[in-house]
Amino acid sequence: MTFLLISCEGPVGPPGLPGIPGEDGTNGILGQVIEAQVDFDKNNGYEFFVDIPSDIEVFDSDIIMAYILVDVDNNVDIWEPLPQTLFFGNDILLYGYDHTMFDVRFFMDGTVDFGALDPYYTDGIIFRIAIIPADYAKSIDVNKFETVMKALQIENIKRIN
Repeated sequence: MTFLLISCEGPVGPPGLPGIPGEDGTNGILGQVIEAQVDFDKNNGYEFFVDIPSDIEVFDSDIIMAYILVDVDNNVDIWEPLPQTLFFGNDILLYGYDHTMFDVRFFMDGTVDFGALDPYYTDGIIFRIAIIPADYAKSIDVNKFETVMKALQIENIKRIN
């Protein structure tokens, strides 16, 4: 049995239409980061909503990650992904979040008495929200905020307060 492969090459077709500017990934926006400073108290039910600004478009396929500033070492911010759990003897405090395409809700949960917590744990907590296109989330470690910033080439962080 003999197989014969033949290939043909015809004339080059006309060029396609130009693409949308910035959609080649080299000068378009790959993702966004929003920063919010939050106070948790009895009046807000130990939860806080951050509206995603209307100039930031969030798609159903986007990944929304949230990070909490846990420390600063030699002028370098240390960020941890949420949820974060702290232990107080037999009690726990959890910082968590959930989201829609329009807002992110930060909340406290756990067995600790929130009203008895030192203001360090309730006032002026700084969170960052990263809106990551799904295609990029597959190839980066979203648990490391610095990796997200570098991969998405984020230069400006939108601060909300």
